[in-house]
Amino acid sequence: MRYSQNPVTSGRGRDARRTASDFARVLAGRRGLSSGLSRRNGTAACIAAAVLAAGSSTTLAQSAHAPTAAAPQGDVIGVELNKLEPLTNGCRAYIVIDNGGERTYSALKLDLVLFQTDGVIGRRVALDLSPVRAQKRSVKLFDLDGLKCDDIGSLLINDVMDCKTSGAGGASTDEPRCLERLKLATRTKVELSK
Repeated sequence: MRYSQNPVTSGRGRDARRTASDFARVLAGRRGLSSGLSRRNGTAACIAAAVLAAGSSTTLAQSAHAPTAAAPQGDVIGVELNKLEPLTNGCRAYIVIDNGGERTYSALKLDLVLFQTDGVIGRRVALDLSPVRAQKRSVKLFDLDGLKCDDIGSLLINDVMDCKTSGAGGASTDEPRCLERLKLATRTKVELSK
């Protein structure tokens, strides 16, 4: 039996209807997997290999497209780039923080990367948004000295450097998954992403 480059789909008639076991048999023969086995055992091994390969590729495809666990809706922290204002020696960014949840964040520091309009990294800064009170909307201002607003193409929240919540008695607790909790938006031409 002679196969073209794609033995499963090429050709007409019988060639176009080849099964996965035929394909697995060809692959096994090319790789020497059926050597030393009887023809019947070799065919069974090829079918088993095809079934296993199909099952594992399906599992891999499902896991690659499976949604990651998102933060519960009440734990979402809205971060909006609301406005960029030109200054004589730089640019002022207005960030709106919307914490609709029950947690107060005593520390929330972001690793922010600024990309220029040509896509080249312009600057990396630590952006401290704390304190972020529970069920509170607030505005934070940040001055970027020596950088024109028109030169900013996009902003990337690269990571969360510090994230702590205030518990009873003022004790701070490290919070996992803070980056996942951030819901980003922008009202400017500058993209904000994570």
